[in-house]
Amino acid sequence: MASKKVYVDHLSQVDLFQNFSRKHLERVAAAGDHTEVQAGKVLFRQDQSGSEAFIILSGEVTIERNGKTVATLGSGQLIGELSLLDQGPRTATATCATDCEVLVISRPRFIALIDDLPELQRPLFASLAGRLRNLDRTAFG
Repeated sequence: MASKKVYVDHLSQVDLFQNFSRKHLERVAAAGDHTEVQAGKVLFRQDQSGSEAFIILSGEVTIERNGKTVATLGSGQLIGELSLLDQGPRTATATCATDCEVLVISRPRFIALIDDLPELQRPLFASLAGRLRNLDRTAFG
């Protein structure tokens, strides 16, 4: 199992958490559970409900949407993050392409963290706004 420092180092690479202080990243890391996952295991399926997000600590995860591979993600990447924020269906399927280590953060733990540390709301909103702006730029120029 990796140390809390390693988790924080990975979390600091995640766009969603880019505006969080190291102290706050430590709290996010403490809210997660370390899990080892074998190659071929599906972490989540498109259109199914989800209640957790995954930070890839090692290995590669393939993301498919409507049966087509759209990305292969690795260390320091966050997947399934919309499930931290709402209860809508998954927008893609995530499958471990290799053996992986992931930090799993559940929605209840994440919401409790945001409730306990309301100062995280502003950096979280800033990160989300930045991601929306990037998506808008990509889609519409």
